[in-house]
Amino acid sequence: MRSQSLKRRPALALRMGLTLAALLATPLPALAQNDKMAAIATPAQPSAIELGTGPLPGATATESWHSQYGSVFARNVTVATLTPFLPDPAKANGTAVIVAPGGGFTSLSMQNEGWDVAKALAAHGVAAFVLKYRLNQTPQDLAAYEAAMKARFAGGGGGPPRGADPKAMMAGIATQVTDARAAFALVRKRAAEWHVQPDKVGMVGFSAGAMLTLATALDGQDAKPAFIGTIYGPLSTFQVPADAPPLFVALAADDPLFGNTGFGLIDSWRGAKRPVEFHLFEQGGHGFGMYPKKTTSTGWFDEFVRWMTMHDWIKPGA
Repeated sequence: MRSQSLKRRPALALRMGLTLAALLATPLPALAQNDKMAAIATPAQPSAIELGTGPLPGATATESWHSQYGSVFARNVTVATLTPFLPDPAKANGTAVIVAPGGGFTSLSMQNEGWDVAKALAAHGVAAFVLKYRLNQTPQDLAAYEAAMKARFAGGGGGPPRGADPKAMMAGIATQVTDARAAFALVRKRAAEWHVQPDKVGMVGFSAGAMLTLATALDGQDAKPAFIGTIYGPLSTFQVPADAPPLFVALAADDPLFGNTGFGLIDSWRGAKRPVEFHLFEQGGHGFGMYPKKTTSTGWFDEFVRWMTMHDWIKPGA
């Protein structure tokens, strides 16, 4: 059987755990670091569907939202939801993509790495679904949260701490993997209604969402994505099964988190003789997502569409 529980894969747990530590210590996204956070009202989300994975155990802080970098973010998500962005039925090609925003597992870049990505996919006939997964708890007060985040990366920190307990770290991401599995189950359950082919459901994630995407593909048990995309995510070496899904990777060479960590992920997929496409952009930093920037990293989405078209998940010209 390809998939095993996270607890049965200690090597994967170690690598993903150390990556989690780095993500939690890194500001996301890396644009203008002086762009102040501003609290906003929780936006209406009439299409959001609760995934039924239950409330976050032990949560005391409640979901709140803020704006930053010209985008919007969610914090303290305690109940996971999935929001569909469906194409015109006449244009639907049967492919679906679950979109996992990033934010270091303490926030979610819902607009730049969620809604905007889903809308762009739907324009190409792909049924897209934004996963708002449960997050690690942070201070309810926004100023206290911002101060805590600044303290985390003060002095240029961001690497994994020595002596970190991978099992303790993986306990956090296990919650998010549960949410991702529920998202795949829901999309397949309502596949006919949403004009989706159950065997053509993929996933794309950004930063922490890329980490979640990898964990879902390698240890998500019944999730079994048809394909995955990791955008500025970890490039660690993994044990890749013989039936791993095709992988698309995009990263900027000047990414402060993963730009100088080698290409173990690519080598792992190639070593398993599984399809992989890798785009290393000269510039772009971390967290570029759908932001309009003059760097070539802005072209990652067009390349992703071309890759999906090559594999017949998008119709040519769509």
